[in-house]
Amino acid sequence: MTTLTTAKNVTPVAAKRPLVKRAASLVTKVAEKTATKTSKSTAVKPTAKKSSATKLPVARKSPAVKTAAAKPAKDKKPKLVRDSFTFPKAEYEVLEAMKQRAAKLKVMVKKTELLRAGIKSLAALGDAAFLSAIAAVPSLKTGRPAKA
Repeated sequence: MTTLTTAKNVTPVAAKRPLVKRAASLVTKVAEKTATKTSKSTAVKPTAKKSSATKLPVARKSPAVKTAAAKPAKDKKPKLVRDSFTFPKAEYEVLEAMKQRAAKLKVMVKKTELLRAGIKSLAALGDAAFLSAIAAVPSLKTGRPAKA
């Protein structure tokens, strides 16, 4: 059985105020309580101004939402692919020599960076130069080399 709110349960001050003002004050009280429960460091302090009779208080965005929206969108990192290659020992030593050459020029470079630079150089070549560069490299048997 439900009981209806009577004049006894309502304080005299609240009974004199219009229903919209009472609802607005209840909404602000509930918002303040939930804000203090969720995070004491980001608690919403009550304002000195009272809202007008026609306007209800607007829910504030959490500080986490503000900081996420304020940051500029970062460029996504390119997806990396891991692969393995077999090199003749002489060509592998050329990679090491190029690393040392870069070190003498005061630039530290990795084997991966050298290979990527070589791919960019090949991509920039014209068709005839590209075919001659490919023809200069002998084909290798695929797979792992036999153990000696």
